[in-house]
Amino acid sequence: MKKIIECVPNFSEGRDLSKIDKIVESFRGKSSVTLLDYQSDDNHNRMVATVIGEPNALKDSIISAIGVALDNIDLRVHKGQHPRMGAVDVVPFIPIKNISMDEAIELSKEVAESISKEYNLPVFLYEKSATRPERQNLSDIRQGQFEGMGEKLRLPDWNPDYGPSEVHPTGGVTAVGARMPLIAFNVNLDTNNPEIADNIAKKIRHSGGGLRYCKAIGVDVKDKGCVQVSMNLTDFTKTSIYTAFELIRIETRRFGINILGSEIVGLVPLEALTDTAAYYLGIEGFSLDQVLEYRIME
Repeated sequence: MKKIIECVPNFSEGRDLSKIDKIVESFRGKSSVTLLDYQSDDNHNRMVATVIGEPNALKDSIISAIGVALDNIDLRVHKGQHPRMGAVDVVPFIPIKNISMDEAIELSKEVAESISKEYNLPVFLYEKSATRPERQNLSDIRQGQFEGMGEKLRLPDWNPDYGPSEVHPTGGVTAVGARMPLIAFNVNLDTNNPEIADNIAKKIRHSGGGLRYCKAIGVDVKDKGCVQVSMNLTDFTKTSIYTAFELIRIETRRFGINILGSEIVGLVPLEALTDTAAYYLGIEGFSLDQVLEYRIME
């Protein structure tokens, strides 16, 4: 049986369509690799691709795409709302079918070693692949962003797992690892005050005493004239979409504002949406087995 693994690389380019096309071309027309989705955001100035495939074929495509990104993205002139430390900011691998987390970890290490050698790129291992507990959390690794990474890499505790202890001049630093499925979930608020979004984000994220599997920041969405709470839900089975949404709704009351709407970036597990639908509809004893398309695909 074929082994299927997913990769969701994040690239620090969300505005120049010609550069985005060059990067995603690395995933097109490849045997045993399928580009499922890619989305770019002007405010975040970031593009997220979702690719699945057999391990070795996917590995080759990812390494190629990273090379294209490094040739086309210059972080010295990059500006965006989303924190970033690398032209290829993060490369997560997610086991999907007939493949274990241990195998995903091993693949992440192979990719990390290859790109460090081929592109002279410093690489940290994170999440399940982390070599130290303090490197599991991506936000801890990314702290300081591109501009502060040169000084950070010189600290004894922050030597990269692979590659030089010097920042790539235009490509920065990359994190590679294996993890569970992640949901990128954003909630827009009917205010243009960034301090309110920042305040709410601090309340709901785990590091601020909020939801255990929620990472959150406030983002100014200038083209929509509002701000948003931008989240990563790292384990939707323990911190659900509806839990995060309802906690934000509670926090907005303190500021006398409302929620305008929400958005999901990239692909999302079906179970995360059915759980949310069942919650808001009050469906008792609902199961994924009751979804027609799910039963057909079994």
